[in-house]
Amino acid sequence: MAGVDTYTVVERDEAFDFMTEYPGYGEMRIFTESLDADQVAFTWRSMPQKTGGKGSYGHRHKTQEEVYFVISGSVQFKLDDDVIDAGPGTAVRVGPEVVRSVWNDGPGDAELVICSPKVDDPAADTVTVEDFWPVD
Repeated sequence: MAGVDTYTVVERDEAFDFMTEYPGYGEMRIFTESLDADQVAFTWRSMPQKTGGKGSYGHRHKTQEEVYFVISGSVQFKLDDDVIDAGPGTAVRVGPEVVRSVWNDGPGDAELVICSPKVDDPAADTVTVEDFWPVD
Protein backbone atom coordinates (compact mmCIF):
# COMPACT_ATOMS: atom_id res chain seq x y z
CA MET A 1 0.00 0.00 0.00
CA ALA A 2 1.34 3.43 -0.93
CA GLY A 3 1.16 6.55 1.19
CA VAL A 4 -1.99 8.47 2.11
CA ASP A 5 -3.74 10.14 -0.85
CA THR A 6 -1.58 8.41 -3.45
CA TYR A 7 -2.85 4.96 -4.39
CA THR A 8 -3.85 1.62 -2.93
CA VAL A 9 -3.61 -1.84 -4.48
CA VAL A 10 -5.85 -4.61 -3.15
CA GLU A 11 -6.05 -8.23 -4.33
CA ARG A 12 -9.45 -9.96 -4.46
CA ASP A 13 -8.72 -12.16 -1.44
CA GLU A 14 -8.01 -9.06 0.66
CA ALA A 15 -11.51 -7.64 0.11
CA PHE A 16 -14.39 -8.62 2.40
CA ASP A 17 -16.63 -11.32 0.87
CA PHE A 18 -20.24 -10.63 1.85
CA MET A 19 -21.33 -14.00 0.41
CA THR A 20 -19.28 -16.23 2.76
CA GLU A 21 -22.44 -16.59 4.85
CA TYR A 22 -24.26 -17.93 1.77
CA PRO A 23 -22.27 -20.90 0.38
CA GLY A 24 -22.98 -21.67 -3.27
CA TYR A 25 -24.08 -18.13 -4.09
CA GLY A 26 -20.75 -16.92 -5.45
CA GLU A 27 -18.70 -14.01 -4.21
CA MET A 28 -19.48 -10.40 -3.44
CA ARG A 29 -16.18 -8.70 -2.68
CA ILE A 30 -16.54 -5.25 -1.16
CA PHE A 31 -13.31 -3.40 -1.90
CA THR A 32 -14.24 -0.01 -0.43
CA GLU A 33 -12.74 -0.43 3.03
CA SER A 34 -9.70 -2.42 1.88
CA LEU A 35 -8.91 0.33 -0.61
CA ASP A 36 -9.49 2.97 2.06
CA ALA A 37 -11.63 4.77 -0.52
CA ASP A 38 -12.96 8.16 0.58
CA GLN A 39 -15.56 8.82 -2.12
CA VAL A 40 -16.42 5.66 -4.06
CA ALA A 41 -17.93 2.34 -2.99
CA PHE A 42 -16.67 -0.48 -5.24
CA THR A 43 -17.92 -4.08 -5.26
CA TRP A 44 -17.18 -7.07 -7.52
CA ARG A 45 -19.74 -9.85 -7.68
CA SER A 46 -19.53 -13.35 -9.15
CA MET A 47 -22.91 -15.08 -9.51
CA PRO A 48 -23.26 -18.77 -10.34
CA GLN A 49 -26.21 -19.78 -12.50
CA LYS A 50 -29.60 -19.70 -10.69
CA THR A 51 -28.43 -17.34 -7.93
CA GLY A 52 -29.45 -13.85 -6.92
CA GLY A 53 -32.56 -12.22 -5.59
CA LYS A 54 -35.37 -14.05 -7.38
CA GLY A 55 -37.60 -15.68 -4.79
CA SER A 56 -36.12 -13.41 -2.16
CA TYR A 57 -35.83 -9.81 -1.10
CA GLY A 58 -34.90 -6.64 -2.92
CA HIS A 59 -33.43 -3.44 -1.60
CA ARG A 60 -33.33 0.29 -2.17
CA HIS A 61 -31.26 3.07 -0.69
CA LYS A 62 -32.04 6.29 1.10
CA THR A 63 -29.31 8.27 -0.68
CA GLN A 64 -27.07 6.00 -2.79
CA GLU A 65 -27.31 5.82 -6.55
CA GLU A 66 -25.73 2.59 -7.88
CA VAL A 67 -24.22 1.70 -11.24
CA TYR A 68 -24.02 -1.99 -12.14
CA PHE A 69 -21.72 -3.09 -14.97
CA VAL A 70 -22.03 -6.60 -16.38
CA ILE A 71 -18.56 -7.94 -17.15
CA SER A 72 -19.57 -11.43 -18.31
CA GLY A 73 -22.62 -13.66 -18.46
CA SER A 74 -26.18 -12.43 -18.54
CA VAL A 75 -28.34 -11.28 -15.66
CA GLN A 76 -31.83 -9.99 -15.09
CA PHE A 77 -32.57 -6.91 -13.04
CA LYS A 78 -35.89 -6.33 -11.34
CA LEU A 79 -36.23 -2.57 -10.94
CA ASP A 80 -39.50 -1.76 -9.17
CA ASP A 81 -42.03 -3.50 -11.47
CA ASP A 82 -39.75 -3.81 -14.53
CA VAL A 83 -37.55 -6.80 -15.39
CA ILE A 84 -34.71 -6.19 -17.86
CA ASP A 85 -32.01 -8.42 -19.32
CA ALA A 86 -28.40 -7.25 -19.33
CA GLY A 87 -25.44 -8.90 -21.00
CA PRO A 88 -21.70 -8.23 -21.13
CA GLY A 89 -20.78 -4.60 -21.55
CA THR A 90 -24.12 -3.31 -20.24
CA ALA A 91 -24.28 -0.66 -17.52
CA VAL A 92 -27.43 -0.05 -15.48
CA ARG A 93 -27.83 3.06 -13.29
CA VAL A 94 -30.33 2.70 -10.46
CA GLY A 95 -31.58 5.70 -8.49
CA PRO A 96 -31.73 5.41 -4.70
CA GLU A 97 -35.51 5.08 -4.44
CA VAL A 98 -35.80 2.22 -6.95
CA VAL A 99 -36.18 -1.23 -5.37
CA ARG A 100 -33.75 -3.57 -7.11
CA SER A 101 -32.55 -7.13 -7.29
CA VAL A 102 -30.32 -9.09 -9.68
CA TRP A 103 -30.73 -12.70 -10.85
CA ASN A 104 -28.50 -14.95 -12.96
CA ASP A 105 -30.76 -17.33 -14.88
CA GLY A 106 -27.74 -18.63 -16.81
CA PRO A 107 -26.34 -20.26 -18.68
CA GLY A 108 -23.09 -20.09 -16.75
CA ASP A 109 -21.68 -17.67 -14.24
CA ALA A 110 -22.01 -13.89 -14.39
CA GLU A 111 -19.66 -11.19 -13.15
CA LEU A 112 -20.64 -7.65 -12.23
CA VAL A 113 -19.06 -4.53 -10.83
CA ILE A 114 -21.15 -2.23 -8.65
CA CYS A 115 -20.12 1.38 -8.00
CA SER A 116 -21.80 4.06 -5.92
CA PRO A 117 -20.97 7.07 -3.79
CA LYS A 118 -19.53 5.97 -0.48
CA VAL A 119 -21.73 6.52 2.58
CA ASP A 120 -20.61 6.38 6.19
CA ASP A 121 -23.09 3.68 7.19
CA PRO A 122 -24.14 1.48 4.23
CA ALA A 123 -26.48 -0.64 6.39
CA ALA A 124 -28.37 2.45 7.60
CA ASP A 125 -28.73 3.64 3.99
CA THR A 126 -30.24 0.32 2.84
CA VAL A 127 -33.94 -0.54 3.04
CA THR A 128 -34.82 -4.23 2.54
CA VAL A 129 -38.06 -5.15 0.75
CA GLU A 130 -39.14 -8.72 1.58
CA ASP A 131 -40.83 -10.93 -1.05
CA PHE A 132 -39.82 -8.49 -3.78
CA TRP A 133 -39.27 -10.94 -6.65
CA PRO A 134 -41.47 -14.04 -6.41
CA VAL A 135 -40.44 -17.18 -8.29
CA ASP A 136 -42.51 -17.69 -11.46
